[in-house]
Amino acid sequence: YKRYLKVVTPNDPLFASQWALETMMCPEAWEIETGDRSIVIAFADSGIDYGHEDLRGNLWKNPGEDWSGGTPGNNGLDDDGDGYIDNYYGINTITGSGDPFDDEGHGTHVAGIAGAEGNNLQGVTGVNWRVSIMALKFIGSGGFGNVGDEIEAIEFAKREGVKIMNLSFGSPEFSTPERDAIASAGGILFVAAAGNERANNDVVQSYPANYDLPNIISVAGSDWNDGLYHSSNYGL
Repeated sequence: YKRYLKVVTPNDPLFASQWALETMMCPEAWEIETGDRSIVIAFADSGIDYGHEDLRGNLWKNPGEDWSGGTPGNNGLDDDGDGYIDNYYGINTITGSGDPFDDEGHGTHVAGIAGAEGNNLQGVTGVNWRVSIMALKFIGSGGFGNVGDEIEAIEFAKREGVKIMNLSFGSPEFSTPERDAIASAGGILFVAAAGNERANNDVVQSYPANYDLPNIISVAGSDWNDGLYHSSNYGL
């Protein structure tokens, strides 16, 4: 009788340098599940490079738009009547358009952590080898965005039936409209960054991570020893 290691190692060339996946025991988890494209993760961020070789296979595709020949038709029409023209992969709430292309880089980086296509002989691997990434651009090239545009992104995700949304941004300013938008989207789990100011969030608040709502998980940063990362915020 033989016994085999219960570990799955992807063939992505940069996987060996992704210590975080090893720390999270992802190879053991992948023995059970590597992801599912029926699961949509929305990223309210600076957009996504939807031509990226490690992301384009895992992008959310709006079924209501024109996909003639299996590719974006770009017919200049609002085919699904949702208020955005040719929004194949998400929306840009800064311009009110259907083009969420990333001109800052942060959104592409974060989306890759969660959902870079795994085991495809390209670049890195995401926690999910297969998933559907929805791009909701409300942060511009300067690295900041307005709460009003963020709320529009949340409302779009809610209408599309999204169940999980990533919020890798923050500020010490409490916003009632922002809190209300998250609270009213009770069907969505919001994963929010605790912040990178080395501060105790119970003393110095960072929003949206600090809203006392049941559908928010506030996430700190950890290091390769599974300890608190030196610049990460912390708190109860």
